[in-house]
Amino acid sequence: MLKGQNQGLKVSILASGSSGNVTYIESEKKKLLVDGGLSGKKITELLKKIDRDVADLDGILVTHEHRDHVHGVGVLARKYKLDVYANEKTWEAMSPIIGDIKTEQKFVFEMGKTMAIGDVDVESFGVSHDAVDPQFYTFHKNDKRFVMLTDTGYVSDRMRGILADADAYLFESNHDLEMLRMGAYPWHLKQRILGDKGHLSNEDGALALAEIIGEKTKRVYLGHLSKDNNIKELARMTAESILKEKGTGVGETFTVYDTDPSEPTSLFVI
Repeated sequence: MLKGQNQGLKVSILASGSSGNVTYIESEKKKLLVDGGLSGKKITELLKKIDRDVADLDGILVTHEHRDHVHGVGVLARKYKLDVYANEKTWEAMSPIIGDIKTEQKFVFEMGKTMAIGDVDVESFGVSHDAVDPQFYTFHKNDKRFVMLTDTGYVSDRMRGILADADAYLFESNHDLEMLRMGAYPWHLKQRILGDKGHLSNEDGALALAEIIGEKTKRVYLGHLSKDNNIKELARMTAESILKEKGTGVGETFTVYDTDPSEPTSLFVI
């Protein structure tokens, strides 16, 4: 057997939350980030915490143009000559934010397509969020799959079909409904978050997960928690309670994990 033939993916959610989002994905041949929503310096520090060097990165996939997903993309791409992948509308929207990127580093990754990046097949799919053309990604390697889904107001039947029975998920659990409703946010912002182009609540995220988790699923990471309208323990308790009620095997066949806005998860293997 060739070296790496049976190896899946190594993943760390470096940061996840309303203040910035970055995920690290490594295969035998490629080291990639999904989004770069923190400063280049902070992303470099987070990589060091999982014993990885920013200079070894190959590229960055971008989900959408919001600053908590693209803040450090331009700096890292220019400094380390990284390839950057996004769909055409997202390129147009984020270019003023991230600055100039050399043509040879710019790749158009259209929604609904699958692209081979080295030895990883990456599948893009659309989500419902108030960005120009938001898309998230599923990573395929040797019959293993890692699904990323945050920044969506709801999970459609089409999305459920695409996402079903992955080995691991990063899944949105943005807010507790009561904390959001009773909190200090202005009404228009509450409406935005609660709307079809906003973010999944703890409850809605867990209900969607209950329909897509399968026999292969081993890990679920709850992501993009609001710093003002959620608490890790509450998000996890809500998810575990609903998943248990739905008979999914939570705590037995798979485990629910926290993410953090400023501390990476341990590097895990899929």
